[in-house]
Amino acid sequence: MAPLPEQFLKRMQERLGKDFPAFFASYGRPPARGLRVNTLKISPEEFARRAPFPLGETIGEAGFYIEEEKPGADPYHFAGLYYLQEPSAMTVGSMSVECPKKRVLDLCAAPGGKTTHVAAQMAGEGVLIANEVNYSRAKILSQNVERMGICNSAVISASPETLAARFPAYFDLVLADAPCSGEGMFKKEENAIPEWSEANVARCAERQREILDCAADMVCLGGRLLYSTCTFAEEEDEWQIEDFLARHPAFTLLGMKKLYPHTFRGEGHFCALLRRDEGESFPAKPFPVHRSIQAEKAYRAFAEDFFTAPPQGTVHTLADGRMYLVPAGMPALAGVSLLRLGVELGEWDGKLFRPAHALAMAYGDRARRKIMLPREAAKAYLRGETLASDAQNGWCVVCVEEYPLGLGKAVNGTVKNHLPKGLRMAKDVLR
Repeated sequence: MAPLPEQFLKRMQERLGKDFPAFFASYGRPPARGLRVNTLKISPEEFARRAPFPLGETIGEAGFYIEEEKPGADPYHFAGLYYLQEPSAMTVGSMSVECPKKRVLDLCAAPGGKTTHVAAQMAGEGVLIANEVNYSRAKILSQNVERMGICNSAVISASPETLAARFPAYFDLVLADAPCSGEGMFKKEENAIPEWSEANVARCAERQREILDCAADMVCLGGRLLYSTCTFAEEEDEWQIEDFLARHPAFTLLGMKKLYPHTFRGEGHFCALLRRDEGESFPAKPFPVHRSIQAEKAYRAFAEDFFTAPPQGTVHTLADGRMYLVPAGMPALAGVSLLRLGVELGEWDGKLFRPAHALAMAYGDRARRKIMLPREAAKAYLRGETLASDAQNGWCVVCVEEYPLGLGKAVNGTVKNHLPKGLRMAKDVLR
């Protein structure tokens, strides 16, 4: 680990006083690792029973400490049974447990830790908009939403200012995990150390102020605003909230938490939960669905044959034939880059319907034809290999045990691999 900035250490010594030696000593320990079980697919108790590597103490309602060096290289991870998350970052989701969640916005969502945590709490109900202004990071966010089988969300890329103009006083929960100086990332991402400076702390605080003002504009009467950072700087944490409340007297502070690496087994986090007690609430225009009778008929016929219980909802068909199941209550999303809408069902080419990978990840447990593989055999599928099987000809869901990994197509004793090429893994990557 690179030496910590002297000015950072001086600031922390002034802030922590007699606790500073314990804080400084924490940097001599390896970073804490954690995972959060995806309760959309499996319970924490069941995952603990099946876990492919040792689990440590629990974290919150669905997390575990781990020591595993490559926890992302296991078929269970590809199946979306867990999300790798820094332990102290799970505090944000834990603070949102009792919040209303009919209409939720994660304003700075990539790579998806808070989005997937809140989505699990929502259990498919309500609407979750996951936004990331950086488009390349938004694509990573979209992949994680798909892997975790989230069906009630949209993934978009827009600035906070654009969204504030589109959704005044609309959401009953807005999460703002704002970009910060990253003091809690020094062990996990060493490039955060040379990038740190007091000037950068000031720049981050100014941008956070702008983000918070936009977030506040989108909270409805009685709604919540959950702000978080992974830094210790008071300018970005406590002082930021104090300044926010002075500018926004309609909000009440419900609680704050600050985790340091010497007081919590994690790298550190700050969270503040606020409620809007004054103002108004405004509706949003509904999502403008485009329907194609022929395409929808083809999908419905496929779904009746493929699923024991076909997923219900409104089908949106694009001009190029791609089809999506739109969550009930989805608002119009004009003026933003839309990366993912509900669940991508598949594509209709004018003659045939071809299912999408996302359909298997969200609803594959309902498939009539499933090929359930032990974990070792599932690795062959994840590498893109063809499988031998006596399955009935046609589309099927390939699973690690009973948990979907993606699609295959059985043809006369062989299952052709339809895992998207971009998701396939090299032989030396898998555990």
